[in-house]
Amino acid sequence: MALTFTKAVRKKSKLRLGITSPSGGGKTYGALLLAKGLGGRIALVDTENGSASLYSGMEGMPDFDVLELKAPYSPERFIEAIHAAEAADYDVLIIDSLTHEWSGVGGCLELVDQVAKSRVKGNTWSAWNEVTPRHRALLDAILQSPCDIIATMRSKTETAQTEGPNGKKQVVKLGMKAEQREGAEYEFTIVLDLVHDGHYATATKDRTGLFKGDPKPISEATGKALRAWLNSGEAVAEQPRSEPPKPTGAGVITPTTGAWERIDPEREGHIRKIAVAIQEHFEMDDANAAYEVYRGCDLDNDERVALWTCLDSKQRRALKDMHAAQTTDA
Repeated sequence: MALTFTKAVRKKSKLRLGITSPSGGGKTYGALLLAKGLGGRIALVDTENGSASLYSGMEGMPDFDVLELKAPYSPERFIEAIHAAEAADYDVLIIDSLTHEWSGVGGCLELVDQVAKSRVKGNTWSAWNEVTPRHRALLDAILQSPCDIIATMRSKTETAQTEGPNGKKQVVKLGMKAEQREGAEYEFTIVLDLVHDGHYATATKDRTGLFKGDPKPISEATGKALRAWLNSGEAVAEQPRSEPPKPTGAGVITPTTGAWERIDPEREGHIRKIAVAIQEHFEMDDANAAYEVYRGCDLDNDERVALWTCLDSKQRRALKDMHAAQTTDA
């Protein structure tokens, strides 16, 4: 098929917003205010030992439901939480905080060390070849979700050693840096860096044009302005949400919460290889081959559920539709 260009038109979209600040900088409070302005049902994934629930009932705060996520903070656990919010038809999902997936207990940095020590003779470079696709799968789940997503990230002062005017080495501050993988902030439409006093925000990335100029206060009105901008684009066909899986016997697709805790750790690598094979077939637009891999894989029920968490919503829906068609034909 010949490649063609079409006129660029901004379409209606879902929010992908990152909020960064040092610990105690008001990320959770600001995220809840924005979510209130966006409107709809709000879900919050709390990795901060239940701290988000302290805002429940506070004047000016919205009603919200919380999922308290405990360690290990592997990418798959966050993907499970995102899919759970989608299945429950929440409109806005706050991930508080995404930093734990990177540097928390069982997060990517620890996973690399574990893989390096147990499988590749201490070679962390090779270990990243296994962990990077898992991290990428989480970012894909965020980008492809039908929910508006706000993700908080801790930040810290970034420094560098340079040579001063007198020839001596000196440490200079380069600004604040989010505690996440290098470049993760580029996946968001907007990234706001909060200032402690008054919940003012400076945009380090802004594709909306709403945060130009001096730092601006974060409030419910900010969320409403974001909603207006998101809805001002050209209408697009509504993508169906993932339905809550229903048990159907062999090859069943069941709720994913806690899937990875129920399987033998030695089987994890095998499950991920199957997931990669399925994803590669989808990337080549060969859904039939993807389904054949899924249908023929030698996994028990819990392992199939764990496999399910590695796939994005479109891939899961395609497999479910093909499974239903096969069952009807039978």
